[in-house]
Amino acid sequence: MSGHSKWANVKHRKARVDAQKGKMFTKLAREIIVAAREGGGDLNVNFRLRLAVQKAREANMPGDNINRAIQKGSGEGDNISLEQISYEGYGPGGVAVLLEIMTDNRNRTAAEIRHIFSRRGGNMGESGCVAWMFKRKGYLTIDKIEGLPSEDDLMMLALEAGAEDFKEEDNSYVIVTSPEDFENLKEKFLEKNINFTTAEITMVPSTTVLIEDPEEAGKVLNLLEALEEHDDVQNVYANFDIPEEILQSL
Repeated sequence: MSGHSKWANVKHRKARVDAQKGKMFTKLAREIIVAAREGGGDLNVNFRLRLAVQKAREANMPGDNINRAIQKGSGEGDNISLEQISYEGYGPGGVAVLLEIMTDNRNRTAAEIRHIFSRRGGNMGESGCVAWMFKRKGYLTIDKIEGLPSEDDLMMLALEAGAEDFKEEDNSYVIVTSPEDFENLKEKFLEKNINFTTAEITMVPSTTVLIEDPEEAGKVLNLLEALEEHDDVQNVYANFDIPEEILQSL
């Protein structure tokens, strides 16, 4: 689990920069378009679309942009051809990397992603080489702040709402649940005025690779950040575990 949370923390720290570049809005719009295309434009019945719209709102994406993306996906706006694919590979230190891609040109994207891997000490692998290490889960974190209920009370609330795991990690509490129980658990906490720092459906690694060498850790993060920067990459998942003191130094 720590592999996911460490990379999630890095991504959230740089999210504001991504938003300023406009890249975040583009990726959020693509997710909304595909979700609406697959399940329709009704948020009440399309779970994936509902999550995509919530994420867009949390990133302060303008409402007009959200509505246009829903319309495009529902066939009411300009047609847009996007293909969903996954790429897999390994980074420095044997770190497993799983990418979720949306592209209008599979061959171009594959060549560009392979180039990013090779230039930064990794290699793109065959389909299925690392996907088995990851499972789709609801992943939520709560910062340790004054006024929170006790750890035992938080754990009981989480377990009663269907959580699969609850643990203390650095300066936060981490809750993992099935995608099906994600919304119910989130609502139960919000009813108690307990807010989440992170609340998403994501891919959580079953095993992690410990990276204790600062130079190698820097190479891992450089690879993942370069992959995140690519326009066609929606999500990057990795199973590294870098000690917090090294992360802070980088």
